[in-house]
Amino acid sequence: MLILGHLGNALEVPLDPKVLEELAQPPTITQQSPKDYIIDPRENIVIHCEAKGKPHPSFSWTRNGIHFDIDQDPKVTMRPRSGTLVVDISGEKAETYEGVYQCTARNKHGAAVSNNIVIRQSRSPLWSKERNEPIRVQEGEALVLHCRPPAGLPPPIIFWMDVNFQRLPQSSRVFQALNGDLYFSNVLKEDSRNDYICYARFPHTQTIQQKQPITLLVLNRKCERKPTFLIPSGSSSSKMVLRGQVLELECITEGLPTPEVSWSKLSGEFPDKRTSIVTFQKILRIVNVSDADAGEYRCTAHNRLASIHHTIRVTVKAAPYWITTPRNLVLAPREKGQLICRASGTPKPTINWAMNGIPIENSPEDSNRKVEGDTIIFEEVQTGSSAVYQCNASNEYGYLLSNAFVNVLSETPRVLTPANQVYQVIRNNHALLDCSSFGSPIPKITWFKDSQSSTLEGDPYLLHENGTLEIYVAQAFNSGKYICVARNTLGIAENHVYLEVKEPTRILKQPKYKVAQRNMNVVFECKVKHDPTLIPIMIWLKDNGELPDDERFLVDSDSLTITDVTENDAGTYTCIMNTTLDHDSASAELTVVEAAPTPAVIYEQPDPPTDLELTDMKPRSVQLTWIPGDEHKSPIHKFVIQYTDSLHDHGHWHNLTHVPGSKTTAHLELSPYVHYSFRVLALNAVGLSDPSNPSHMYKTNPAAPDENPSGVKGFGTERDNLMILWKANGPGLQYKVMWRQKDVDKNWTSVTVANVSKFMVSGTPTFTPYEVKVQAINNNGIGPDPAVVTGHSGEDLPVQAPDSVQVLVLNSTLAEVHWEPVPPKTVRGHLKGYKVSYWRERSLHKHNPHRVEQQFLSFSGNKSHGMLPGLQPYSLYLFNIRVYNGKGEGPASSNLQFETPEGVPGPPSFLRITNSNLNNLTLEWGPPNDRNGHLTGYILKYQQVNNSNELGPIEELALPANKTSVTLPNLKYSTRYKFYFNAKTGQGAGPVITEEAITIMDEGKCESTLLKVTSGKQTLTVVKDVHPAAPAFGNVSSSVGEDGMLISWEYWGAEKHVYVEYIIKNDNKDWQKEYVNGSQAYVLKGLKEGLSYRVRVVAKGHDDQAVLHQSEELLVTVPAMPSRQADIATQGWFIGLMCAIALLILVLLIICFIKRNKGGKYPVKEKEDAHTDPEFQPMKEDDCTFGEYSDTEDHKPLKGSRTPSNGTVHRDSSDESLVDYAGGDGQFNEDGSFIGQYSGKSSIRETAEAHSPVNTTAMNSFV
Repeated sequence: MLILGHLGNALEVPLDPKVLEELAQPPTITQQSPKDYIIDPRENIVIHCEAKGKPHPSFSWTRNGIHFDIDQDPKVTMRPRSGTLVVDISGEKAETYEGVYQCTARNKHGAAVSNNIVIRQSRSPLWSKERNEPIRVQEGEALVLHCRPPAGLPPPIIFWMDVNFQRLPQSSRVFQALNGDLYFSNVLKEDSRNDYICYARFPHTQTIQQKQPITLLVLNRKCERKPTFLIPSGSSSSKMVLRGQVLELECITEGLPTPEVSWSKLSGEFPDKRTSIVTFQKILRIVNVSDADAGEYRCTAHNRLASIHHTIRVTVKAAPYWITTPRNLVLAPREKGQLICRASGTPKPTINWAMNGIPIENSPEDSNRKVEGDTIIFEEVQTGSSAVYQCNASNEYGYLLSNAFVNVLSETPRVLTPANQVYQVIRNNHALLDCSSFGSPIPKITWFKDSQSSTLEGDPYLLHENGTLEIYVAQAFNSGKYICVARNTLGIAENHVYLEVKEPTRILKQPKYKVAQRNMNVVFECKVKHDPTLIPIMIWLKDNGELPDDERFLVDSDSLTITDVTENDAGTYTCIMNTTLDHDSASAELTVVEAAPTPAVIYEQPDPPTDLELTDMKPRSVQLTWIPGDEHKSPIHKFVIQYTDSLHDHGHWHNLTHVPGSKTTAHLELSPYVHYSFRVLALNAVGLSDPSNPSHMYKTNPAAPDENPSGVKGFGTERDNLMILWKANGPGLQYKVMWRQKDVDKNWTSVTVANVSKFMVSGTPTFTPYEVKVQAINNNGIGPDPAVVTGHSGEDLPVQAPDSVQVLVLNSTLAEVHWEPVPPKTVRGHLKGYKVSYWRERSLHKHNPHRVEQQFLSFSGNKSHGMLPGLQPYSLYLFNIRVYNGKGEGPASSNLQFETPEGVPGPPSFLRITNSNLNNLTLEWGPPNDRNGHLTGYILKYQQVNNSNELGPIEELALPANKTSVTLPNLKYSTRYKFYFNAKTGQGAGPVITEEAITIMDEGKCESTLLKVTSGKQTLTVVKDVHPAAPAFGNVSSSVGEDGMLISWEYWGAEKHVYVEYIIKNDNKDWQKEYVNGSQAYVLKGLKEGLSYRVRVVAKGHDDQAVLHQSEELLVTVPAMPSRQADIATQGWFIGLMCAIALLILVLLIICFIKRNKGGKYPVKEKEDAHTDPEFQPMKEDDCTFGEYSDTEDHKPLKGSRTPSNGTVHRDSSDESLVDYAGGDGQFNEDGSFIGQYSGKSSIRETAEAHSPVNTTAMNSFV
């Protein structure tokens, strides 16, 4: 489409090659190398310069401002019909060809020039040899490990790793600065190592170089320090950045504890979508800098000792950038026009004009041309004044160069729209009739209908600027011939097109809802009215998918029949009537129910038919009759007639036809030169019968083929062939295969083949339409004139990527992509559609991880737009588009990016109660895993829950986004509260999570807490035990076993990372730890005998760093095990002694029994009776026991003892310490064994303490 405008509007040259061949055109640069071109010294240098023009331009080069004669350098060649230089550097140094190059493309209508192309060789120099002495530093002090890589081109990428090529862990304390140095805000003992290695990767040559390892030794000493700035120094600094580049502000501090860094802008807010704070808050990064980003930025560092500030003044400069680029002008003689070249920048760029590469002030004067700053005005241009003008906009930070030609043409009008084109539309839709034209001056377009002399203007017509005629609402009377007339001062041209207005397609009788019993038949009707000139196609769908591949589904022209329905047939059935212009559809549902029970009937397949007879025998037909066999209570549905050819295919039976079960006669059409025998099979609901006996043979006479093979088609399997296929239509036939290139060849190329059903044509051009036909031949003649079928030779991959790719972000999860369809000739095959590849490059939020998940969407047909659903909010996406055909995919368009706006956040990652007191609760939470934007805060709602689960009034609390905990005071004692918690962004609040807790709990009890996480319409409910908020650990105990020391504990915390930690008492070494896999007991093995250990149990977070809960310490002592000696229980003498003692005891018991029966006294009794001590307890006469110590009086106090009034129990002899028995002189070994002598003091002390109350303090200490 060509649009010519006066005074600055460009006339666009059409893409039609027939037009382009005839038009003169000044040169236009179409491809050039980048301004800063870094080359690989290992490869040949290729400096691109491509241009188009009519006649085709010639090329020349300058190097460092001087003409570069490539003929004088055998290493330099220029590609044919191109300005691209290729430098062979074999045997040469690439640096020899460094310099500034510029290409000029010239023909008789003007000269276009390229940018200045600066050629530089990439460099990756070696690291200078050095010997790194070990660095010794006191613990807690700051440290910088310098990298200082060799200067490369381009600069290398720096990273720190260890000797095992593992990246060194970094944190807010240890991190890499922008210059590659490794900074320690303060060093710790664990920083000591001998393999701090700096690596430099040079991206252009893909080489990596390594610095000598650095050894760091950290000495004992720790002293807290206030924060100070390492980079930048002082209280203020300045920074200059160019518009469109990346601004990186760095703030590196040292101090102990590690200072925390934050950023703010004193003169405004950060740009939301372009700002990120990285490297543990040390670096503020703003991409695509604009003028609004200038101002003062403040970095704040603080620890618990002090807070300091540093202000950075940012100024934004700008290299030149286009406001209006000059556009090519195509003007007719004596027309006016102008070239406008407007650019901006800081400082303001200078505009300089040149004509055909020569400064315009040095060019020949032209009275019809006037230069006014950034505009050249042309008055009444003359034939032969075509030229290429260059606009250069430059300031101290760069330049822009643009070529624009002025082409003075005199061209009579021509209409580019194909003649006699037919447009078809449906009634009541709008119609567009095209009239593309070209001419200089621009032709004026007028339209006429049929033989009318008046132009078509006003309602219902609309004439567009490009010549297209639009009819708002097309009716039947709008059908007819339309004439488009293009007229300018040099001539006139016209074109005829035709409009056909068709009737819409409508479903008159829609399918209806059906309820059917299993095994019954169902019929859905779908009667349609359509324009009789359009070919309709009826399609049936089940549940929006294809119908099952089942012979029970019978599709007719206006109905769908399902026989013997099953439960799987239930669903929604849709009939769709398609034409080439429109379609209509309707749906109905089928419900299948169980059939009513019926008495059991035994069904069988039918018996085979009998008495086959041939009658009415003619040369090419015969009548076959038969008698049906027994149906066996199942009606016969149909009869199947089969035949065998005894002449050509004896013994193989083929289906010939079938007739309904109500018929017993079939009229059979026969082929020539076949020896037929027939048989019949009967089919009922059970199955097919056995075949009948064959009929008599019937022979048909030879004849020329009366039909040609069916299924003829042509297609390519490779890009340079054409495969012709057909279905053979009889034995003993030959086939004449004919083909020719459509619209090119007049004569047919043919070949005759036999015993095959395909033929390959080689050496064809790629994807070219061919006409093919196949004719049957035998010895008696040839078949009828075959039908012509159009096919295509083989496809090849598309060669062009879609152009004019754009994206429109509709909301936070949906984007619409638009593109310009590729020209049909570049598809080189059947256009299948367009494929969009898109992936989430990163989140726009600094806290969310980067994810790369590539996705694909295909849009079939010649589409020019499509939707990308399911996007992640607040993310940066990249995408490209490629066209694909039956062969595969073409090249991808350039990657474009777009950003999705903020959405509502996901649910907070957790909500838990960490402290529960009488009248307050502390809540902790984590930010959402999916922030989907900048969090603006949190909403906390809570209400009381009474014993009957009734809810009280809701209290609401708004919390800032930077908080992760809150304490709610003044709550009601011993009351359950329910909490509702969610996060919010600028787009609204996200899903709510809930939790319940009470302000106080009874000791040793736990409550059941209902935790609900609500997202969308689904709620996940989890019941968990909640123990008193503090402590998370209960009783910790120990016991000695054979395998080691058993440590057991109680734990109610939610964290699963639980460890048992232990250390030798009075030892300053690090605690040793053992991971516990979800149990509440663990055996410590390998402890040293005789030593005491401090033991504790801790619970850590997911990062295994921060200790969230810790039990009280337990002091345990590992007993010393005595050396093993011989077991006397296995000695013979010991066994004999024990037997003698047992026998002696038995004898004494017998004597005691005899004495008791006699009632006499034995000497012990006599001595007891004679004892004068009132405290001595006599022995009872009746049971041989001591008085007051009988089993029935165990709980009575001793005679002579006193029970205190407060009920304190007295200590008996078993409560006394071993020292008491030793008379106070006893001692203990290190292993706890007793050393001492019994003396007379013990008996005296025992008697004395029998009269005194128990010392409760001593007893408690013993326990």
